[in-house]
Amino acid sequence: MKLNSVVLYKNNAAFVTAEVAGGKYTVKFQTAEKTQTKPASYGEQNVRDKDVLFLCEGGTSLQSVLSCAQVAPLAQDMYEPSSSNSLSESVREAWELLCSDEESTSAEISFSDLWALIRSTKNPDEAYLIYLALANTVYFKQNLRAQMEGHLSYSPRPQEEIDALIKKASEKGKEAELHQQFIQRLKQHKLLPEDSRYMGDVEALALGKTDKSRTLHDAHIKETPERAHRLLLETGIWDITRNPYPVRWGISLQSAQESLGPAPEEERYEVPGESYAIDSQWSADPDDAIGFDGKYVWVHIADPASSVLPGSSIDESARARGSTLYLPERTSRMLSEESLSEYALGLTQKSKALSFRILLASDGSVEECTVLKTLVRVRRLTYEEADGMSQSPELKDLFLIAEGNEQRRKKSGAVQITLPEVHISVDPETKKVDIRADIHLKSHDLVREMMLLAGEGAAKFAFTNGIPFPFVSQESPDIPQELPQGLAGQFRLRKCMRKRSVGVTPAMHSGLGIAMYSQVTSPLRRYSDLIAHQQLRAFIDGRPLLDRDTMLERISAGDAAAAAAHKAEHKSEQHWTLVYLLQNPNWEGEAICVDKSGKQPQFCIPSLAMETFFTPKEQIQLNDAVRVKVLEINISELTCTFVQV
Repeated sequence: MKLNSVVLYKNNAAFVTAEVAGGKYTVKFQTAEKTQTKPASYGEQNVRDKDVLFLCEGGTSLQSVLSCAQVAPLAQDMYEPSSSNSLSESVREAWELLCSDEESTSAEISFSDLWALIRSTKNPDEAYLIYLALANTVYFKQNLRAQMEGHLSYSPRPQEEIDALIKKASEKGKEAELHQQFIQRLKQHKLLPEDSRYMGDVEALALGKTDKSRTLHDAHIKETPERAHRLLLETGIWDITRNPYPVRWGISLQSAQESLGPAPEEERYEVPGESYAIDSQWSADPDDAIGFDGKYVWVHIADPASSVLPGSSIDESARARGSTLYLPERTSRMLSEESLSEYALGLTQKSKALSFRILLASDGSVEECTVLKTLVRVRRLTYEEADGMSQSPELKDLFLIAEGNEQRRKKSGAVQITLPEVHISVDPETKKVDIRADIHLKSHDLVREMMLLAGEGAAKFAFTNGIPFPFVSQESPDIPQELPQGLAGQFRLRKCMRKRSVGVTPAMHSGLGIAMYSQVTSPLRRYSDLIAHQQLRAFIDGRPLLDRDTMLERISAGDAAAAAAHKAEHKSEQHWTLVYLLQNPNWEGEAICVDKSGKQPQFCIPSLAMETFFTPKEQIQLNDAVRVKVLEINISELTCTFVQV
């Protein structure tokens, strides 16, 4: 290879400028094309013969080679050469000459010889131009094996192959024309029914499956999930009831599929008397029950850990989900639907449970906790039914114990925050949204306090026995000396709270007022609770325990997945609340001022459990209530503007 040779380096034109030691050459190539604001830039590289493909000798300069390739009348469409394009016509004539007999289509011709057929005289500066012309034609195909061996050669294509390529190109051109017509209709929001076939990439962007959309790009629309969602609504591809958030957050809408099978047969202590599973009327997965035998408080928890062994496929699936996903329109369970009938409490005459038998000290704290594998008779009650039995022989003592435990925690600094809550449901057939306020009952407090006693007892049991365990703690909140009264005070308290943390060393949970605490009451629907049960069961059975690092690593993975599920739940609830308001355009409700520290006062709308900002008609004080209605809703951005009536 000589100086001033034109070569291909990484499929681009390059020029040999020097010969260096070791049989190498220096080649110059263009790294960036010239623009209106910047000149062209060039690079140099030392290469060997095998690193480049030789085109010809005697070129003038790299700039001349590139200039020929840019200004020559190279056809825009080499599939349809015409006399107006002499180069493309010459390529076709060279093919006809080589294909004068049928055997010629299998012949191999070098780049140099083919160039001689295309041009009567060779201009070295046109070498790259000729290469591009051949690369863009249907008449010749480059021989890849020859390229791998370090030289360029071509073979003429058979007529039927050329015809097929031309037909494909024609169809592609027609499709491009149809796509451009679709883009124009899209900009005008006048889509045809058949245009939905072009909107797949828009749906993928709205669902978070990709971060690009050719359709939005071509229509000069910002490529964001929110803008894609809005466009799908505006064009009628989606309606307002389409909830994209679970998929956008990467959450499966299907419950886990692998069945746990029946709980293993093993020795269990049969708890005397009856225990009570108290839950909301729409609950389908009761996983806890409570009882009192005159000496011990019993908290019974569903026992899926009897079948879900650490590291099993079911365990890994549960860890990937992190928690059960509760949406207004459906539930996607961390464990299979089949597991409910076998492991939920109160669905059979006797339920298998992992039970916490708690002995209380005189001050109401946990003096002793024993963890047992049990068989329990469970009676299911709604919160309303339990409230009606608060003075009954069955529940009276439990209510008193719960009240005492709440007072004990408050003395230890517990912070109790009560904010409006609602239950949102969606009719599966009509997609009609219903929002009902959750009325706080004494039985809610009863269940909460019993679950906290179980968490405190489990933590104490694990610590006493040296079990690596997920202890939950929370630093003390920085609460101002003066707090507003009412709902405004509750919102201010919420701002003061700090994030909880999970570790292997017990520490104070200041928000709960408990010195040692863990979550153990929802193994059917929370992975962190399931792994705590696995540790307790392994200890009881005398099996190896997960070490601290492995346990924390798995809990961290489960918590990350659960956080995504919780975000999907929150976004979904916002979505369906806005759908409810769209379905009820005459809605009006009460908004309570909860904060005045910002540019606009912050309000809470209790009947929707919704927060908003707006400027009222007159000066108001914290906890003042005003009547509001909806001014504007943007469902793709999850925003709603309210105004005072």
